[in-house]
Amino acid sequence: MPYLNVWSSGTNSSMLPHVESELASSSTSVFTWRKTDSWVLAYSPSHNSTSDHVSRSFRCPRDKPKFRKQVFCLRTRVFPFRLPKKDFLGPSFAVAQASDVREQNSQSFTRGERGVGALTCVELEEKGDLSHNVEFGDVGSEEEEAGRVKGEKVDVRALAQSLHFVRNADEVDEVLKDKVELPLQVYSSMIRGFGKDKKLNSAMALVEWLRRRSKDDIGSVSLNVFIYNSLLGSIKEAGKYNFVDKVMNDMVSEGVEPNVVTYNTLMRIYIEQGRELEALNLFREMPKKRLFPSPASYSTALFAYRRLEDGFGAITFFVETREKYQNGEIGNIEEENWEYEFAKLEDFTIRICYQVMRQWLVKGEKASTNILKLLTDMDKARLQPSRAEYERLVWACTREEHYVVAKELYNRIREMDTEISLSVCNHIIWLMGKAKKWWAALEIYEDLLDKGPKPNNMSYELIVSHFNILLSAAKKRGIWRWGVRLLNKMEEKGLRPSSREWNAVLVACSKASETTAAVQIFRRMVEKGEKPTVISYGALLSALEKGKLYDEALQVWKHMIKVGIEPNLYAYTIMASIYTAQGKFNIVDSIIKEMVSTGVEPTVVTFNAVISACARNGMGSVAYEWFQRMKTQNITPNEVSYEMLIEALANDGKPRLAYELYVRAISEGLSLSTKAYDAVILSAQAYGATIDLSILGPRPPEKKKRVQIRKSLSEFCNIADVPRRSRPFDREEIFTARTKGT
Repeated sequence: MPYLNVWSSGTNSSMLPHVESELASSSTSVFTWRKTDSWVLAYSPSHNSTSDHVSRSFRCPRDKPKFRKQVFCLRTRVFPFRLPKKDFLGPSFAVAQASDVREQNSQSFTRGERGVGALTCVELEEKGDLSHNVEFGDVGSEEEEAGRVKGEKVDVRALAQSLHFVRNADEVDEVLKDKVELPLQVYSSMIRGFGKDKKLNSAMALVEWLRRRSKDDIGSVSLNVFIYNSLLGSIKEAGKYNFVDKVMNDMVSEGVEPNVVTYNTLMRIYIEQGRELEALNLFREMPKKRLFPSPASYSTALFAYRRLEDGFGAITFFVETREKYQNGEIGNIEEENWEYEFAKLEDFTIRICYQVMRQWLVKGEKASTNILKLLTDMDKARLQPSRAEYERLVWACTREEHYVVAKELYNRIREMDTEISLSVCNHIIWLMGKAKKWWAALEIYEDLLDKGPKPNNMSYELIVSHFNILLSAAKKRGIWRWGVRLLNKMEEKGLRPSSREWNAVLVACSKASETTAAVQIFRRMVEKGEKPTVISYGALLSALEKGKLYDEALQVWKHMIKVGIEPNLYAYTIMASIYTAQGKFNIVDSIIKEMVSTGVEPTVVTFNAVISACARNGMGSVAYEWFQRMKTQNITPNEVSYEMLIEALANDGKPRLAYELYVRAISEGLSLSTKAYDAVILSAQAYGATIDLSILGPRPPEKKKRVQIRKSLSEFCNIADVPRRSRPFDREEIFTARTKGT
């Protein structure tokens, strides 16, 4: 609720004329009398009132009029105070309030006290009549102003409470008919208090009672723009907007001209109703009515753009306002400190753009494109958000497509030559990984190492997880060179690769049949103090098998058993394949038996490895024996089993048996490759065998190609979003720095 302050003036000063009120205060004025060491009675809203501060008032006459002296207070403080400078208080108060609008608390521009409870008392002493235009009269001598006042006290709070439940003017008259006439400000404050308490009927009844008294020429109080502005504010507080048209019609019928406060209040009511475009039209209408918008008017218009989520419109509006201010078209009213107010409007515009961008990120509709464009427009308008606002926007980036916005915001923070939150950097690293921009995440981690802040455990875990993703991609496609380079990159940045990272590179080397590279990586792993796992040994065994280094593979196998690592299915299968290639089928038998005894049951993969080794080494008959043995152990053959066996028999000069196996596979519902079909046809033609092509069926379509083993670094750039400006791979990168130096 508004309250009264009594200020001491040590100067001879007369009141400056004020033309209008700010926002929606209907009963605020500031003036002094030309008297040495006089007192200034200032009626102003409290910091948490929804009423707007008044920077303009009416000129008081030089000669002190004779009137009924009225010392009244809503929340009265008495303390000596000299007249403030013109930039001490004014419309900036309203803009500051409007700047603090929160999206979740947008019912009013400022926080307010609850209703009539803030009212206190009024002390009266008759000395004459109170002018309709002078909001406050002379308060007498300094002794009286200091609290030694005489006269009758009126409890305004009790008076307001007695009017709390009135429904019409007659009931108001019953309460007030025997009461002394009160100042206009008391009625205005009670009307606004009723609105806060959602007692709009009481406010309307009090206004109607004042209208009756004005028509009957009873008392000195008459309806004016202040009363109607208070009533509009009460309607806004109560949220009963259907009474707005009635109040405006009453103003016209009473001949009361709306002022800037009226327009500001109507604009806010329209905004609350979701009629933002109409509110902006009201703003544009003010100059046509020869009304000069106040700073609060501009802030209200900006708030309409916020509700429309139109950041571009808010920037355009601000730029136009700045041009008007720089050209001297606005800011000419002496009581309005536009230098201060303009800074408030600039901050408010930045805040609106931030809120709009955050809302776009939440909704996700073309957010990245719109935000980048809005940031560009803000740069053109010389609107610079703070680091905190940039960081809050980064936190709102949670979707994969937001990575572009997050990277742009990150770069802007870095360009500000200020600190950046480590948690924000970690969030961006996470987001880059989610968007599969792992190399960009690594660049941010490098910035942490070079520029700060120092990375923590979360940074380490995030970047290692990204390395694992890259290494997994390298492993899957056999891009072993990038695997090696990634390991070197991790060590360069102080990240210690675990067995998981080493194993990924070993598997990539194995898939690429890079035996030498696999051996060197295995040695580096041991030198770095990382204990090899069964996967490490399996990948090395596979690489040695593909390089036909069977003796070395046997040494690795024995070393694995010696250090106490139990072989898994993959290791057993590789050793069975190695011994098959050497023709040592008795050892293959012993491996199968050992697998069963240790609880590692052979699978179709194990038998396929043996059959494949037989096929590669021209042992078709032996392959067929192992095929039969697989069936006796109740292991169902798959497409690979049939394809490798058919190929082995076809190459071994047994086209008829190959044909029968192909037909059997088709009858079992298996889909064989074109390679097996072609092997049967070519073998039958080469050896003159008779086969029924109608039973064989048409040539099957080409199967989807398996993952191609790539050996070039450029292939990995496409997969992992890695920059192509990397140097050619040097095989010395396989070795550690210490090894290269020896």
